[in-house]
Amino acid sequence: METCKRSIVKSISFRILATIITFIVVWIFTKDIVTSSGVTIVENLIKMLAYYAHERAWCKTKWGLKQ
Repeated sequence: METCKRSIVKSISFRILATIITFIVVWIFTKDIVTSSGVTIVENLIKMLAYYAHERAWCKTKWGLKQ
């Protein structure tokens, strides 16, 4: 079973990668740094919270675990 601290670190490291990708994709479509930054920040915050909640929910189930 994972600790809360491990789930947080995993969430942050994944979001760094995903944030870079989001920024690049939005910038390609808009060519606007301000819009790309705004979308990236909002998307990052929402998805980081969702990912953490998702990880914690999976930690509470025993489905798919081997003893």
